[in-house]
Amino acid sequence: MRFNPKARLDTSRMRDAGRGRRGGGGLGGGGGAIPIPGGMKAGGGIGGVVIIVLFLVLTQCMGDGGSSLPRSGGGLDSSRMAESGRYDGCKTGADANDSADCARVAVENSLYDYWSTTLPDQSDASFHAEKKVETFTGYIGTGCGQATSDVGPFYCPTDQTIYLDTSFFRAVLQQQLGGPSGDFVEPYVIAHEYGHHIQNLLGTMARVKTQQGPTSDSVRLELQADCYAGMWARSATTTDDATGQALFSSLTDADIQQAIAAATSGGDDRIQERSGGRVNPEQWTHGSAAERVRWFRTGYTQGTLDACDTFGTNNL
Repeated sequence: MRFNPKARLDTSRMRDAGRGRRGGGGLGGGGGAIPIPGGMKAGGGIGGVVIIVLFLVLTQCMGDGGSSLPRSGGGLDSSRMAESGRYDGCKTGADANDSADCARVAVENSLYDYWSTTLPDQSDASFHAEKKVETFTGYIGTGCGQATSDVGPFYCPTDQTIYLDTSFFRAVLQQQLGGPSGDFVEPYVIAHEYGHHIQNLLGTMARVKTQQGPTSDSVRLELQADCYAGMWARSATTTDDATGQALFSSLTDADIQQAIAAATSGGDDRIQERSGGRVNPEQWTHGSAAERVRWFRTGYTQGTLDACDTFGTNNL
């Protein structure tokens, strides 16, 4: 994966909160990690982080009568945390080729550009950008409560922000889940979380009623986010009409295979197997490895919202 060295980067939606400290309350009861099926701790956007999203979605759907995660006082308020300046030096695609941090900016820019032109053309929903992509270390307070590094990448619909502790890719994805390393793994995960933002804009999250099971709404939500990630990957080398340049100068078959390998390692069946338990589809929240690969490929090969309608099929 290489970026066009002449591309200009926009850091306005990127923020780094630095290292957080443990706060009282929050997710998981006092800042603990959230359990996922198979006994492992939550492992992010491809592992178990959707439990955060689903819990929030379900309580939002209940209205005022439902419980909700703490909005303040239960964790860190990242809005009052000093910006670390982590992305200040990210100006061009050349910077993205030399720096993992700047590559993250470039991926966000590409996702923003893609969905800002794709969504209005294919739906009644109007596009607006996520509030930010925020990186952190340790702990962070969010609109969904306090999160820890164990949670991994996730999207919070309350504040429309993607949160990411970048140590997830080595400490959890590779070491715990046996996932791949490679330049395109993180872009795939960020694209998956951006897919949740698109679902939020489209109102798809409000359709989530069932949280577990092989054909549950939570599984359909996650597989659709994988499909949306595939849609973006398909477009990533497309030339921008305004600038005459593509942000990505190359996206290889090896890059796509990295994304597929990451999706495979995040399958509920693989997570249950690695935790030493039996494979129990009734506990699934994200779908099997084969399903995750299938839907990423669907988005990549067909490239339309209609093709990614996981809620409209009985064949996941």
